[in-house]
Amino acid sequence: MPIVPGHEVVGRVVGKGEKVTRFELGDRVGVPWLGGTCKECSYCTRRAENLCDKPVFTGFTIDGGYATHTIANADYCFAIPDELNDIHAAPLLCAGLIGYRAFAMCGDAMRIGFYGFGASAHILAQLATGIGCKIAAFTRPGDEEGQKFARQMGCVWAGGSDMLPPFELDAAIIFAPAGELVPQSLAAIRKGGVVVCAGIHMSDIPAFPYELLWGERKLRSVANLTRADGDSFFTAIADHPVQTQVETFALKDANEALKRLREGSISGAAVLIP
Repeated sequence: MPIVPGHEVVGRVVGKGEKVTRFELGDRVGVPWLGGTCKECSYCTRRAENLCDKPVFTGFTIDGGYATHTIANADYCFAIPDELNDIHAAPLLCAGLIGYRAFAMCGDAMRIGFYGFGASAHILAQLATGIGCKIAAFTRPGDEEGQKFARQMGCVWAGGSDMLPPFELDAAIIFAPAGELVPQSLAAIRKGGVVVCAGIHMSDIPAFPYELLWGERKLRSVANLTRADGDSFFTAIADHPVQTQVETFALKDANEALKRLREGSISGAAVLIP
């Protein structure tokens, strides 16, 4: 602090440094969560820059997008495809990218559970079903609107997070920051399956019986993203287009947008308009 918050930024280049060669003035670019890395540590040099020892993050350690103008490192920005407008492109830059990395961690899984159905899940559901996956969506118990939204996004089943799906899962992705979902998702996956925790933060994971993990089930986390993830993701959605569901707010209403997100009363993603 002080910091200008806000990631998933979309804008046009109005100025650039002398060494910038990737973009020209007027180009439309997206600024993701990962704002820069050291490029020298052992992680960066083995193409695991998402684990860099000295990263900077947009809107968290460097100024972000709650503004009319922002400064970004061109090496970590992405070109926004012409077919995507600014509002619908913005959620792809974290919700989409992190979700895609989590999806990749599922390997060749075809029956996948999404725990928490918000910004990331609604994007990945469209991509996953587009390539033939069978998706089960888990929402807060009793959230019938959220379950209806999940089915609209292509999920074959939707129910409360306290339920088991009608079919065994190959993998599960936990988008909600709720540690109690870990043992619940382990109980829903087959032997040899994987549970991927996609959030930066999560409440404490409660103790659970070893039998839920036994059978060579795997539990892993996802940290940040790499630029290669972004390139792969934008290639994937070019082949299997997705449509982000958004609710827009004026920049001055940012706190109201954040409140609504915490309450879970937004279907899809919230986007601020400076």
